[in-house]
Amino acid sequence: MEKKAKIIATLGPSIYSESKLKSLVNLGVDAFRINFSHNTQGISKIISKIRKVERKVGKKISLIADLQGVKLRIGTIKKTYQKIKLNQTLIFDLDKKPGDNKRVNFPYPKILKKLKKGNKILLDDGKFLFTVIGKKKSSIITKCKSQNCEIKSNKSVHIPKIDIAFNKLTAKDKKDIRTATKLGCNWIALSYLQNEKLITEARKLIKKDMGIISKIENKHALKNITKIIQATDSVMIARGDLAIDIGHSEVPKVQLSLIKKCSQYSKSVIVATQMLESMIENNTATRAEINDIATAIFQGADTVMLSAEAAIGKFPTQAVSTMSKTILSTEKYKREHIEDFKNSIVTNKDPVKSILLSVKDIAYNPNVKAIIVFSNSGKSAKLVSSMRPAAKIVTISPNINISRQVSLLWGVQSINSRDANGWKDMMSISKEIIKKLKFIKNNDFVVITAGLPFGKAGMTNMVRLYKVGT
Repeated sequence: MEKKAKIIATLGPSIYSESKLKSLVNLGVDAFRINFSHNTQGISKIISKIRKVERKVGKKISLIADLQGVKLRIGTIKKTYQKIKLNQTLIFDLDKKPGDNKRVNFPYPKILKKLKKGNKILLDDGKFLFTVIGKKKSSIITKCKSQNCEIKSNKSVHIPKIDIAFNKLTAKDKKDIRTATKLGCNWIALSYLQNEKLITEARKLIKKDMGIISKIENKHALKNITKIIQATDSVMIARGDLAIDIGHSEVPKVQLSLIKKCSQYSKSVIVATQMLESMIENNTATRAEINDIATAIFQGADTVMLSAEAAIGKFPTQAVSTMSKTILSTEKYKREHIEDFKNSIVTNKDPVKSILLSVKDIAYNPNVKAIIVFSNSGKSAKLVSSMRPAAKIVTISPNINISRQVSLLWGVQSINSRDANGWKDMMSISKEIIKKLKFIKNNDFVVITAGLPFGKAGMTNMVRLYKVGT
């Protein structure tokens, strides 16, 4: 049985070889994330390897360009890391030279001006705490308040109680969008957005066959969440920064609330950060981590993500295997107790949603083995996926980038094929594909959905129940 929920693995030196990439895809990875907050030099060669693996394995793979946004980061550090002792002083300054155990670069002069004695600074997703004890014209002096502190290049900085307005893409983000487009990325992930304005701006800069993932990582985004969900294509619950901003104990209820809300609006949702954190160093997961993955799947997440576990971890293949096994086990339970997990969808009198909801009801018949969705823009594929039908979802698109984009969605097997030029041609394409799908036999039923006239995006208005072999 194939899993329905999808897995994202973050690219990094631990998985750059073609053999490692292929192993991860075979174990269940459906998409790779490029973190544009770090050095992306040579990434085009890695993407070439991914596309080579895609052809060999015969499975469409999504590429996600994760933009840096205004997430604050320190500069580079000498050596792999620098140790800072408890109560030791550390200077944050504007000097771009690599830092050491006495000072680090903090390239934000406006924020340095705002900082005062007593302000707290959190480094590396909140792992290490520093308190401001003094200030100069172009630097601040802090005292380390954490045991076993190790600082590394470009690690995140969070400063509680200091708000930074972020309603426009940075120059770096715009440049990275151009790079991501050239690289053939299928999704753009927007970091640290506070409202829907960033989504609107990004939409004008990306190609029509690219999707937008909105990362929810601060209280401002939560206040504007309905408009964000309506404007975006997908939501990522980025629990690291979110926990720092709203408090760790608030994250579980926010996660559940966001997954429910995304389901109602038929938007996919990704749960990210520290899902298998211990497997960066260990070849087995903790019971709490397994439970964390299962909880996300029980709640209805489309996708779960590996960050450092894949990028720099010692056991990336074991991490992916662990995640896949947990998903499969959890999904088996959900199928056996389907009444406990049915989701509610807001149609808002949208006739296309109403048509596709009827597809879901038909697909609960055990004799219906698949839903074949002709989708030029990916919109119909996203809607069918959000409805969580029992039958397998097979999407057909003439656009390879759309095929790759929708492969990230729950339950979707994505196929790139020529566009149908009429009703008969649609049936001909469907029959050709059915022959290649080993899980469909003669006398099985499939539901076929498409939009008439063909080639017009967003116009799903036809449903056909087809008995294979007739």
